[in-house]
Amino acid sequence: MKFCKKYEEYMKAQGKKKLPGVGFKKLKKILKRCTKQTHLDAALLTDHTSHTCPRHCSDIFSVCDGTFFPSLLEEMSAVVGFFNARARRLLQMHLSSGLSRCAIWFKDKLKGNHIKLTQEGRDLVTYAIINAIAMRKILKKYDKIHYSKQGQAFKSQAHSKHIELLQSPWLCELMAFHINLRASNSTSSRNSTALFEGCSLMLNDGKPSLCCELFDSVKLDIDLTCAICLETLFDPVSLACGHMFCYICACKAASVSVVDGLKAASHDQKCAICREERVYEAPVRLEELHILLRRSCPEYWAERRKAEKRERVKQTKEHWESQCRLFTGI
Repeated sequence: MKFCKKYEEYMKAQGKKKLPGVGFKKLKKILKRCTKQTHLDAALLTDHTSHTCPRHCSDIFSVCDGTFFPSLLEEMSAVVGFFNARARRLLQMHLSSGLSRCAIWFKDKLKGNHIKLTQEGRDLVTYAIINAIAMRKILKKYDKIHYSKQGQAFKSQAHSKHIELLQSPWLCELMAFHINLRASNSTSSRNSTALFEGCSLMLNDGKPSLCCELFDSVKLDIDLTCAICLETLFDPVSLACGHMFCYICACKAASVSVVDGLKAASHDQKCAICREERVYEAPVRLEELHILLRRSCPEYWAERRKAEKRERVKQTKEHWESQCRLFTGI
């Protein structure tokens, strides 16, 4: 079965949920019109050495009728926004306790058990992956028709706009969530295996990574080494650009103390890897990943915890001393 038909059947089956998706059929029609016009114009050209679209689709936001990239951008934003919001609620339910957990249960009308959580997680993963594949295939088809690399350029632009599904920190959290459920007890383990196939935490020479093989030859391999301290992530946080760091390392890179937190970082502070600005405004604390690493690397985690505690006490003391000096004027 061709992917377009598979995707349409999947979205049709989700009709009652009214999930945002990629207008795969609509975008293919736009490209089909472009193909016909390209062939018509090419027949009129005397210079047969040109392999670009005769209608000058050089602008990344303009293709023939000017709707392809704007439509795809809008759809991608809706899909990523929906996925991130649902994944965040699901993981809040798993990690919450007491009255907070009861409030989430009543709000989302979900039963608080591993089976329901796993089912919700599996549905979210399927939704994310099939939409990510749809986006990649339609952009690949665009490049094939136009003999260009603009589809790949658009994919890079989508990443810079933080709407690349496979690089969402919430997908990484769902992977850790699955492994944590699988390891929690025998009942949860039996019911959680369907969330990811072949998902595991790998330790190669002490360097951990999350690996997961998904359908349609999509494979994720997420390095869990902090690029600042070059150690395994501890109290991991993901910035808006998708790069992950230890929380205390991210604070140092943003020139803020752990007392003030990352949200106190100025807008011109850049990511230590991609050098993108304004990435500290909405950091995501990866709590499921932190739990997974604590379980998998207990000796490292205990040692790192002591070092982090000393550093936090030191920074807290320096913070309040500076506040006292500021208040007293001494």
